[in-house]
Amino acid sequence: MKRTRLCDLLGIEYPIIQGGMVWIANAELAAAVSNAGGLGLISPTAGMSRNGNQVENLKQQLEIAKSLTSKPFGVNLPILNNPQIEELVATAIDTKVKVVVTAAGNPALYTSRFKEAGIKVIHVVAAVRHAQSAEKRGVDVVIAEGYEAGGHNGLDELTTFTLIPQVVDAVTIPVVAAGGIADARGVVAALALGADGVQMGTRFVATHECNAHQNFKEAIVKASDTDTVITGRKLGPTRILKNEVAAKIMDMEAAGASVEELLAFLGSNRSRTGQFEGDMANGEAYCGAIAGMIKEIKSVGEVIRSIVDNYETVLTSLR
Repeated sequence: MKRTRLCDLLGIEYPIIQGGMVWIANAELAAAVSNAGGLGLISPTAGMSRNGNQVENLKQQLEIAKSLTSKPFGVNLPILNNPQIEELVATAIDTKVKVVVTAAGNPALYTSRFKEAGIKVIHVVAAVRHAQSAEKRGVDVVIAEGYEAGGHNGLDELTTFTLIPQVVDAVTIPVVAAGGIADARGVVAALALGADGVQMGTRFVATHECNAHQNFKEAIVKASDTDTVITGRKLGPTRILKNEVAAKIMDMEAAGASVEELLAFLGSNRSRTGQFEGDMANGEAYCGAIAGMIKEIKSVGEVIRSIVDNYETVLTSLR
């Protein structure tokens, strides 16, 4: 499999990054991805109780990860509306995290602090202008995420295949493609568009090491190509599995519900309810449009080995 400058920058074997999924990107999953040659990411809220402390949870997760792998891993830190972001930034620096992925906020806020501490900074973007701004602020890598991705997406709803080459042409730093990638074909396609690597979320949910509820994993495996939907455009486009909650949100939007009404309905933990607790009727299940391609719950090692083993086969088919 091609070794890109992303591998050299992050000290990883394969240019594959695991998504920093809010409730389920825990130490065990991150360590498994890193041990298999990619870059695992930990979310400060992974496995945390509903009213838990993100900082204490992150410290615990970091200790577990360090006991499970000697390879590089990182932390995912959404910036916007995070009441503990300052403490989380300090924790990442104090514990000498190797890589931090920032998202949903201004990269100018914390990039310089991370860089001064010797931490590699990756920022998630959904448009060319955001990638250019992130590069100017000194980030090392941008993840360009198309709206095929599960969870919160960019307001412009650009597809991965239209976004990646435009971002690649606009910046000089490595670009990682995210959204709609689950196998070797997606990796080859992303690299053909100029990306230096890929990020995968949904494919890693359906693995044995992920602490997502079994109901969520099985729902992904059963999903077809049309079983995800974008909801919450007034709040920010969010791709989830179709269920009762998704239908209710769409009905409310169609009826002209206000932002306040939508927020009141969603509350603060519906994504935890679906993804971590397994209530697939009353919870949100963040899921990428690629779910229809995922037919089996595998180990992380099997997922990455399949991509690596089939990479050359895909390339050969193009010659």
